[in-house]
Amino acid sequence: MKKLVAFVDRVVEVGLVGLMGVMVIVVSWQVATRYLLNDPSSITEELASYLLIWISLIGAAYALRRKAHLGIDILVRSMKPRGRRTAAYVGLVSVALFALFVLVGGGIRIVYVTLALEQISAALRVPVGYVYLVLPISGLLMAFYAAVAAAELHRGEDPDALIGQPDISHLID
Repeated sequence: MKKLVAFVDRVVEVGLVGLMGVMVIVVSWQVATRYLLNDPSSITEELASYLLIWISLIGAAYALRRKAHLGIDILVRSMKPRGRRTAAYVGLVSVALFALFVLVGGGIRIVYVTLALEQISAALRVPVGYVYLVLPISGLLMAFYAAVAAAELHRGEDPDALIGQPDISHLID
């Protein structure tokens, strides 16, 4: 299981870095064509928007893995350890259910509808369903990461770790 989690983490990390790199290039090109050439590129604004959507949703799943989401934990911190553990499970189950029903279920529907209707983006001329494909992908990642966190909690990890500071130890190595 640890190898699978490490593999998924690595794929998500590399994917996010790649998307960010492409976004930097696209936005730089947009600025260059607009201000240096006085002829703005017609596709870069749309591509930058789509990249931002992908980065945001996949990044949200990655933030769940790294426990980097904001939270108001004053109530949970006042609980006893058993209550904290229960609250952590409730939170993880809620996240997983939302991810599965809204992001995966709704995302699959919107991808199907936009592909069936053959909706094409204005500037890039690509099917809009490909842009929306990030919804079920990020939903599956969030559900996976919620299950991983629940398994870690079940193995005895401190429930405060799920509501505390983000794990940035991998960045320090």
